[in-house]
Amino acid sequence: MAATRPGRLPGRHRRSPESRATYGEVIAIGEFRALWAGQCLSLLGDQLAQVALALLVYDRTGSPLATAAVYALTYLPPILGGPLLAGLADRYPRRRVMIVCDVARAVLVGLMALPGMPFPVLCALVFLVVLLSSPFTAARAALLPEILEGDRYVAGSGLQNMTNQAAQMLGFAVGAGMIATIGPHRGLALDAVTFLASALILAVGVRRRPAPELEDGVPASMWSMTKAGAKLVFGDRRLRTLVLFAWLCGFYVLPEGIAVPYAATFSDDPRTITVITGLLMAAMPTGTVVGAFVFARFVSPTRRLRAMGWMAMLSCAPLIGCAMRPPVAVVLALWTLAGIGGAYQLAANAAFVQCVPANRRGQAFGLVQSGLLGAQGIGILIGGAAAQVLGPEPVVALAGASGLSVAALLAVLWAESRAEIITRVRAQVT
Repeated sequence: MAATRPGRLPGRHRRSPESRATYGEVIAIGEFRALWAGQCLSLLGDQLAQVALALLVYDRTGSPLATAAVYALTYLPPILGGPLLAGLADRYPRRRVMIVCDVARAVLVGLMALPGMPFPVLCALVFLVVLLSSPFTAARAALLPEILEGDRYVAGSGLQNMTNQAAQMLGFAVGAGMIATIGPHRGLALDAVTFLASALILAVGVRRRPAPELEDGVPASMWSMTKAGAKLVFGDRRLRTLVLFAWLCGFYVLPEGIAVPYAATFSDDPRTITVITGLLMAAMPTGTVVGAFVFARFVSPTRRLRAMGWMAMLSCAPLIGCAMRPPVAVVLALWTLAGIGGAYQLAANAAFVQCVPANRRGQAFGLVQSGLLGAQGIGILIGGAAAQVLGPEPVVALAGASGLSVAALLAVLWAESRAEIITRVRAQVT
């Protein structure tokens, strides 16, 4: 075995490629703990801000479209930022990119917390904060495979995904109560502090690494890097299919964007609507936490790849049941089941890493993340407009039916291209 690399536990022997890494192995790696801790802090702060914004807009306008439009604002900037800014993670040291983005976002959110900030300026600041998430996310996604190798990458991705969903559960379920207690300005100030804390944790806990090596030794322009990244991602049939699997979330995330008007179909009492909204927005993240834990911990690497298509269909199919206008308990169960299906993203992510060169991961992940957030934002915006006319229940059911059709097609395409990736996984020794 070669000398121990960063992220590899010393003293480990060769293991079967079908063996599953444990969460304990991953958590024992200090650099991963630093990435993980920073993620926890910033995500919790972001969820508080999203809940406050959604409730505030619906309270003022009573409009599902306006609520969905503001919620979509947190998804749409990466459509621009992902392709153009993600390449920074392949040009500069990835740790430095993450720290600079965290500090810049702390300053911007701090400005948002100032009382009396005009609403158009506030929207512009929100746009810039979300825009900076593109190079940050691309750098973190590209750095993670350098810290975690083999199936430890899947376990680490699973932990990060569960953390993301758990932060949504906690933020959506209790965020409204916290905002009601501390007020929106203090909530935004708290979000700014979480970004500063994340930057400090990264500076202390993640070691310095040089910038990725340039392919030709000559720095390319941002536009050239964007075009090269798009050619890499969309010029390969396997990568195209995996990218479409990632973007499928545009269908099954749509219900979150109209959770407030959906909750209003069950009650006219504002307090009850707030409680039901929190439960609805937490349902899918709860399911994804459960699904990601089981999928990463108890399913072998190759079986994950084979089950991806079925799991993707499960992420959309339960939503069709909302067409029957069931009671809130049944809706929560359906949305939770859809969240369990969304755990297929773990396998898609791991397969994507297998197919992308290490020095191109930042741009590639940035393009995928850009489209992923764009798909969610556009889906939520369309869902809000449709709910204005049809009501939230049929819109959620239509999203489920449409997503199921797309997922079934992707499952067929994936069955034709997964063999090579499964062979790579079997041949891999960590």
